[in-house]
Amino acid sequence: MNIKTDKVGVIGSGSWATAIAKMLLENVEQINWFFRKTETIESFKELGYNPRYLQSVEFETERINFYNDVDEIVEDSDIIVLAVPSAFLPEILSGLKTDLSSKYFLSGIKGIVTPENLLIVEYLNRYFNVPYESVGVIAGPCHAEEVALEKLSYLTVASIDETKAANFARLIQSNYIFTSISDDIWGTEYTSVMKNIIAIGAGIAHGLRYGDNFQAVLVSNAIQEMKRFVDTVHPITRDIKDSAYLGDLMVTVYSQFSRNRLLGTLIGRGYSVRNAFLDMNMVAEGYYATKSIFEINQKHQINLPICDTVYNILYKNLQAKKEMIRLAEKLS
Repeated sequence: MNIKTDKVGVIGSGSWATAIAKMLLENVEQINWFFRKTETIESFKELGYNPRYLQSVEFETERINFYNDVDEIVEDSDIIVLAVPSAFLPEILSGLKTDLSSKYFLSGIKGIVTPENLLIVEYLNRYFNVPYESVGVIAGPCHAEEVALEKLSYLTVASIDETKAANFARLIQSNYIFTSISDDIWGTEYTSVMKNIIAIGAGIAHGLRYGDNFQAVLVSNAIQEMKRFVDTVHPITRDIKDSAYLGDLMVTVYSQFSRNRLLGTLIGRGYSVRNAFLDMNMVAEGYYATKSIFEINQKHQINLPICDTVYNILYKNLQAKKEMIRLAEKLS
């Protein structure tokens, strides 16, 4: 169905941005889409699909307005979906001059902006004066690869303004995408960041040949760890067992498509962090999130044994095998 709606722009060209574009085009007549490289745009137009990600997804390119100027796409869009690695966001938005007072942003980013360790909603508010009511968060559990295959998936759209959340949720739902809404933008953002750290830990355990029994204990402890953190930094009433929290954690920990689990698996097998990244040839947000959550927690001193273990392995270069043994003794 083609829903007449405000103009929607997608900023990002990776697998998740491509999946979001696919979901939107199930419903809206046309989208705006930003790519950093003009050669990628030209290849896309020629091939009819993203030449670098989710190549099985074919697009009607006449329904896409392509941009490589971020200021132009933001000016021409009423709703802007951000789907780029958090490390690249400041650079991409650095030339933004458009008045954002009437824009609605959705973050599909599962990371934190360094060095100030800001959530995406906080970054937009601090540097671009975007009101918190005008920012939403797209949360899982959902992998881009399964969206490409049109496997039944679930997404939560979180926003203080639940009417705006519901309106956007309507734009991405379909016969294979079920949606729900939430007002917990801080909780969904923080847990989407932390689940990537946990997935690295799960991958390290997998690489070290820990079995399913340990992974189950790791996950059950991880959701408690996440609850302690979000209840401290943003205490509101939430059910941590909801799919936006627990479901997102589980799919990231267990899925074959999880790049954070893959990073951990390679490290568990003896790769250095640098060589693991080279072998993957993709961004694993959990690597950067590990340092951010560790630094944020210096203020709060919350008991985060799994996140601390991953930090020790990634940033202190402590031996993975010994650190996982120490972690195992802390779990119950």
